[in-house]
Amino acid sequence: MIIGLIGKVVKKEPTVVWLNVNGVIYQVFVSLNCSSKIISDEVKFEITEVIREDAHNLYGFLDTNEKKLFDTVIKINGVGPKVGLAICSTFTPTSFAQIITNHDVNMLKRVPGIGPKGASRILVELSGFVVDGLESGEDSNINLEASLALESLGFKKDLITTVLKTCTSTTTSELVREALRKLQK
Repeated sequence: MIIGLIGKVVKKEPTVVWLNVNGVIYQVFVSLNCSSKIISDEVKFEITEVIREDAHNLYGFLDTNEKKLFDTVIKINGVGPKVGLAICSTFTPTSFAQIITNHDVNMLKRVPGIGPKGASRILVELSGFVVDGLESGEDSNINLEASLALESLGFKKDLITTVLKTCTSTTTSELVREALRKLQK
């Protein structure tokens, strides 16, 4: 599995980069945001490899959070890599997290390939999950781990998100214990 590529840009289009890595040229699909950040000939991409029956595609990212966003949205039923890249091209990870938090269907409908039903499905699937996963810093990782632990115990995502906002613990285990006490009341 390819997880990263470092090489020289041979050809650059708005959503495709041809990357020469030691004499082998790879076609890497990128978002418009990523493409605009490529300013030198030497590039280091984090890669998501999507293998289908009829295609073997590489999707490149300069920003780890953009890769997390892409990887998360393509797991949603009905959202493929093409729409995932359109989301990454339309929004930064931070602005997308804000859209999810605000449940802003109209903003999501601006993405090419996403209609009202698709936008609603994305908001439901990602409520409370992507926001924590995209915020940088140690606190968000602790919140994400605690959220996943509580979810595995059978609690609903929206309830977990609400309770975690009221908790003050600084480690994952303490946060889970504190949230469990609040959830049992």
